[in-house]
Amino acid sequence: MDRVTTASAAPAPIAFLKGHGTENDFVIVPDFQNALELPPAVVARLCDRRAGIGGDGLLHVVRSAAHPEARAMADEAEWFMDYRNADGSVAEMCGNGVRVFARYLQHAGLTDGGDLAVATRGGVKHVHLDKNGDVTVSMGRAVLPEDTATVTVDGRSWPATNVNMGNPHAVAFVEDLAHAGTLYDPPPFRPASVYPEGVNVEFVVDRGPRHVAMRVHERGAAETRSCGTGACAVAVAAARRDGADPAVTGAPVTYTVDVLGGRLVITERPDGAVEMTGPAVIVAEGQIDPSWLEAVQNGLA
Repeated sequence: MDRVTTASAAPAPIAFLKGHGTENDFVIVPDFQNALELPPAVVARLCDRRAGIGGDGLLHVVRSAAHPEARAMADEAEWFMDYRNADGSVAEMCGNGVRVFARYLQHAGLTDGGDLAVATRGGVKHVHLDKNGDVTVSMGRAVLPEDTATVTVDGRSWPATNVNMGNPHAVAFVEDLAHAGTLYDPPPFRPASVYPEGVNVEFVVDRGPRHVAMRVHERGAAETRSCGTGACAVAVAAARRDGADPAVTGAPVTYTVDVLGGRLVITERPDGAVEMTGPAVIVAEGQIDPSWLEAVQNGLA
């Protein structure tokens, strides 16, 4: 049986924090030496908004050298963001999560601010903690696979731009954000072969020059108030639609992306590098009751 704590007669409480980036919120579990096991059922209950702490996902904070998936990145990045979706599944990346992860490291005195590197399943991300409180993340280069899909909601269909930001996105430009429907369930897309492991789906409308707004269904979490990698994917797709691909024009392009929880600023440079800037806030910290956690693990809570 998997255990979520190391063996002991009386398990100690487990520390947690709560943070958000443009209202995309996370349970943060510091576990520097990777001593905790967090099976999907436990993560899902921790992220449950009624029976747990509540969050769109979980940030498991581990030293890279202590995690088998991150050891190869330890020389470049001391800390590994072991990110989990709200349903307990493992995810490659989370843009808002990286900003909140970096804010936690600063909050905990593990970095002085300025520049730092964070290891993720989507590679090492370089982060800058701005003095004004914003956090800028170098998200790497977008990949635009040739395979495309069509997204359908309530009888309406749109072609979707396929953008990979370390995780998969389908970006659909629509006339009205209400056309996205409730987003309780994953929006259907075809052909299924384009996204065999599921996809984050963004619905986008124009607000002005280089200014768009979006709603998103995040894979494993339903609709969220914000999605950082999604905002990057939207900006990249918009630049291609608008004839502003920096690789072609030779000039960087910046889009303002409004999400339900606030605003993100995305810049794509001629070399393909994508940067995301936005807020990140730590709002609370406390302890997880080990008896409750044990009951969850045993299927009794």
